[in-house]
Amino acid sequence: MTERIEKRYCIKFCQKLRDSQSQTIRKIQQVFGEDAMGITQIKEWFNRFKDGRTSTERCDRPQTARSAANIERVRNLVMADRRLTVREIEEEVGVNKDSAHVILREDLNMNRVAAKFVPKLLSPEQKDLRFDVEQDLLDTANTYPGFLNTVITGDESWYLGHIRSGDLCGFADSLSDVTFAEPQTTEPEEDI
Repeated sequence: MTERIEKRYCIKFCQKLRDSQSQTIRKIQQVFGEDAMGITQIKEWFNRFKDGRTSTERCDRPQTARSAANIERVRNLVMADRRLTVREIEEEVGVNKDSAHVILREDLNMNRVAAKFVPKLLSPEQKDLRFDVEQDLLDTANTYPGFLNTVITGDESWYLGHIRSGDLCGFADSLSDVTFAEPQTTEPEEDI
């Protein structure tokens, strides 16, 4: 930290001597070698001193963006709208992107907000289709009490794989095309 302040004093000194930016950059690089500040940083500090700044300390941003107030603001924003991006949180709260990430990960224990916490948003057509399928299943279960005994559980990837390949294996187009028989109960045979 003290090395940074020392370099800023050198930039301030060069600016007070009325050196140009390019002369200041050359001098800083000559004196500090590989440990010199980047050219952009030298130019920024040079312009700050040229515009009348006297302090070499960074006072243009708060010491920490991870204050209790900012953490609470981020929590309220995310709970109100889980589809917010980190950039939107950054703009709303007034912290930089890295601080917003740290608040989300470390303070709020939210990893990969977009992947983990944001529910998939369905289009109106997808919602209608899901409703129709669920209503059809409910009607079928109410009409045929043994229907749930014929349900095979698993993920939909097998079924979707067959649909995409065009091999429906004799599946009906809808549940209305399927006939269900009552489950047969087998009576134990009597020994003679």
